[in-house]
This record gives sequence, structure tokens and C-alpha cells, in this order.
Amino acid sequence: MELIADYDLEELKKTVASLGQPSFRAGQIYKWIYGGAEFSEMTNIPAALRDDLAEKYLAQPLRIKEKFASSDGSVKFLYECYDGNVIEGIYMPHDYGNTLCVSTQVGCRMGCSFCASGIGGLVRNLSAGEIAAQVIAVNKFLDGNATERKLSNIVLMGSGEPLDNYENVTKFLRLITDKNSLDFGMRSISLSTCGLAENIRRLADDGYGVTLSLSLHATTDESRRELMPIANKYTLNEVISAVKYYFEKTGRRIIFEYALVKGKNMSYFDCKRLAELTRGYPSHVNLIKLNYVKEKGMQGCSNEEAERFMKKLNEMNVSATIRRSFGNDVGGACGQLRRSYIARR
Repeated sequence: MELIADYDLEELKKTVASLGQPSFRAGQIYKWIYGGAEFSEMTNIPAALRDDLAEKYLAQPLRIKEKFASSDGSVKFLYECYDGNVIEGIYMPHDYGNTLCVSTQVGCRMGCSFCASGIGGLVRNLSAGEIAAQVIAVNKFLDGNATERKLSNIVLMGSGEPLDNYENVTKFLRLITDKNSLDFGMRSISLSTCGLAENIRRLADDGYGVTLSLSLHATTDESRRELMPIANKYTLNEVISAVKYYFEKTGRRIIFEYALVKGKNMSYFDCKRLAELTRGYPSHVNLIKLNYVKEKGMQGCSNEEAERFMKKLNEMNVSATIRRSFGNDVGGACGQLRRSYIARR
């Protein structure tokens, strides 16, 4: 069956017309979809049309299977897709609004040495509608709907590499920012990439002005190759050149994600190199205290060590903060909940 959540409004109008219905029905169905409704719940749609749609399409391609509330106010979600695959995400409340972290793939093929998402490799890409369905499901869980949403920000930082699923991710961006759906602004969406240089440039050329976060995690090609296999394809010079290009095209400040790995990337030399790599254009370094993943064995650092590293960067005029960690008591790191569920199953 096809996923009707994959359709934009114009595509839905064509579908409705093919069923002999007036185009205004598409707008009604679109609102119901982004409110989290199944076809049977679309009360202002004729029963015959609902039946026709239900025979050929799925309205909601995933459901919340499990949820785990953390003591810090965040909620970790395990979603079951229509084909039985599971993915995960986390809701994070902030003073400035509510943020949802979404996944873009089932698994991941990037193979970063500290991340649980890539254990087992890539299963498949998520469609645009499946990515949107995570936002729809959690918005509904928070008692929001297509008219009054409860989420303020979206971060594409869950399982998967967004730019490895470029077509579906960019269609998701168009869907979720449509004023007829949930009407998010591009500036309220962040996309994290491990550095697919040509697709960073493509994202800029295609006009997607989201906040770009580069998973840097190392300051030399040699050390980055040890942590991130993608560095075997793209050098630091290529990746930094691509993010500078993104800034020049979009005017958006670049965010660098830097996971602090004990004994790997926390030297004074690394501080100096970070200062060099981020100099000359608007940027910010998000320091991440690494979540321990037993299958990977990488060790994080203490709060004191993270503070010292941040202070050194600040003294070098680098804008840097330590990212607040959410959901540590419920397996907050990407991939951990999915791995736990698969092991239990």
C-alpha cells in the first residue's frame, strides 16, 4: 500500500480528482493527516471516499509503540513502522520551546565508532511521510493538532544520515514547512550531517535554509578517519569548504558537533585546530559529553574535563558551549532504544 503521508497537497489533489472528488477534499484530508487521524476518523469526508482511500493507502505509516519518560522531562519514543521496522526519537522540552529529534533512516551505514545507530548497518531509508509521521505522532501525543501544534523545533539528529537520504529528507522539509500542514519555519529545523560534502552544497543550492550541524568530532584527517569512516571519502578541507559555501549561500551560522572522547580528541592541539577550523565565518561549537555505548567501548569525559576544554576554546575566542544531555536514564543516545528492543524481541 502507498503512504498518503508522502503526498504534498498538489499530489493529494490529483489523487482525490482521480477518485471523482472535488479538490477541496484534498485540503480536508491533508489537515486530518497532519492532525494524526486515520481515515476512519475523518468525519467531514464522505464514507465512500474514506473506504476508497483505506483500500489503497495508509494514512499514518507508523505508531508510537513504546515511550519512556526521563526524570529530566524528556520522553524517548520507539516507533513501529508499517513494515515492522522500528525507529526512535526523543522529545526535549526547553524554556524556549519543545524540540523533537527525528530519525531519517532505519539504521545507518556511516559506521561512526561511538554511535549505536550504525550497529547492524543500514536497513532502509525512511520516506518523507515516515519522517513527518514522527512529528505528527508526537504532536498528537502532546495534544496538538494541525491547527495548534505543540512542537517548536525539529532536529534531524536521530538514527541515520539525513544527507544520505537526500530526496526524502528534502521532501520532508517541504512537507513540514507547508503552511497547510504544520507550518514549521526552516529556521526552526536543524539538520546534522557527518559531512557529505557534495550534498551540503546541494542543500545550499536547492535553497533549504535550515540550521546545518556538522558532526566534526576530530580536528585532523587522521584522527577523524579513526572515528568516522566517512572521513576516508571526504577530507576536512573538503567538508569545511562545503560548510563555508553553505553559509555563503544561506547566511546561516554553522554549528559544529564535537563529541568529547577520552584520549582521542581533547588535547590543547585539538583546541587550537578547532579555533582554526571555525575562524572567519559565523559558527558555534557544541561540545557533547559522549553517551557510553557498550558495543563501541568509547569513553566519554567528566563534567570537569568538558568544562576545561570549553574554557580553553572560549579563551581562543571560539563560541562554544556544552550541549545539555537529555534522556540518559532512558537510553537517550541514538540507536540505544532500538538496539534494546531488537535484543528483547
